[in-house]
Amino acid sequence: MSHISSILKYAQRFYKRQFIDREQVNGKTASKFNEILKKYFDEGGLEKDGLPSVTYIADQLFISPRYLSDVLKQETGKTALELIHIFLISEAKNLLRLGEKGVAEIAYHLGFENASYFTKLFKKQTGMRPLEFRKSQLN
Repeated sequence: MSHISSILKYAQRFYKRQFIDREQVNGKTASKFNEILKKYFDEGGLEKDGLPSVTYIADQLFISPRYLSDVLKQETGKTALELIHIFLISEAKNLLRLGEKGVAEIAYHLGFENASYFTKLFKKQTGMRPLEFRKSQLN
């Protein structure tokens, strides 16, 4: 058991060491991640397939979802799912500023299956509900 424990500790140390050596490529994965997310949004993936998953983006980058989150956490301080949520909330803010659609319409446009989850996520990210945000932008 002690040998297995030692092997696992060495493997963990080796895995973490690769992120220390990645200083010179800092930001490349985050840039590619954002490009894929933007392309997914521009091509209507949200309406067709719903919210993008970490697995989908990792497949586009030819890496595992766990590794993608680890690299992004190292580069940006946020996980892949957090970055997806930030992107969606920024798009929601733009749509709310326009004022052409209601909150439920925006939620469905962004791929959320129900408006309450969208409202909950929006409030968690911004500290206010979507309608409060819209009112604050109109004033």
